Amino acid sequence: MNGYFNINKPAGMSSAAVVAVLRRLTGEKRVGHAGTLDPEAAGVLPIMAGKATRLFDYLTDKEKEYRAVAAFGTATDTQDATGTVTGRGTNYPDLERIRKEAAGLTGEIRQKPSMYSAIKVQGQPLYARARRGETVDVPERTVHIERIEVLREMPDHGAEIHVWCGKGTYIRTLCDELGKRCGCPAHMRSLVRTRSGMFTLEDAISLDETRELAENGTLAERLIPPDAPLGHLPAVRFGAGFRRKISAGAALPVRGAEGALPEDGSVVRVYLEDAFWGIMQRNGDMLAWKCQIAPEERGEPTACG
Repeated sequence: MNGYFNINKPAGMSSAAVVAVLRRLTGEKRVGHAGTLDPEAAGVLPIMAGKATRLFDYLTDKEKEYRAVAAFGTATDTQDATGTVTGRGTNYPDLERIRKEAAGLTGEIRQKPSMYSAIKVQGQPLYARARRGETVDVPERTVHIERIEVLREMPDHGAEIHVWCGKGTYIRTLCDELGKRCGCPAHMRSLVRTRSGMFTLEDAISLDETRELAENGTLAERLIPPDAPLGHLPAVRFGAGFRRKISAGAALPVRGAEGALPEDGSVVRVYLEDAFWGIMQRNGDMLAWKCQIAPEERGEPTACG
């Protein structure tokens, strides 16, 4: 199986555990996730299988959407419901106040995530160092938040929010900051990722569905083709006369390609007639392979560089 599965990860399960389930169900050793999701969170988790794992560096997951519940009244050291309470307050904001403060958290903003985040410093995730009792200096980062919509009130002083944001945004940190701006401590009570790049919650399948499909022998029908998430890259095509060179992993002349040619140094999707063969980079008048994903009938392709 070569492609992607759009999995609706349940809360309480790690991304690595989902990968293990798919590895067992598909019998494919090469399985990985395209962007981790915290164990407490649910929702869209793209899973790469087979040769599609070679395309990880070319996927775009900059555009994400989340639905979260910000709970006002307590702040925690993890900035979510699993942590130890570090602050309390009763100045609960109404939706109008929350919307006003949320508007100030859009655009390019600076975030300082919890010391229990997965951000790596000197090769180690911060949460591992924090759990050992080490003093952790959490680095700030710049993230982009396109839009925050405050949807409705929730029980126990909660507010449901819908966030459109870029890669690397911590929604629990956003909830914590929203509480500070509203003058009432807050943390993230729950989180669902509803979109990651082209993968949406509406099209995702649960692990129970995945198991049923595997038992029925129809799991491959839900496999998303390897080139499907690569639409942000321009595409070029070569005719049947280039089959031998392409099969051998040879460089190809730019003049032989059909399609919008890239600028020197940029990469393109490459097709032999209608079959996707991988990623090439333009170097002057030639295209060189960066990652070759040959169709099954063509045998084992060259490795990605």
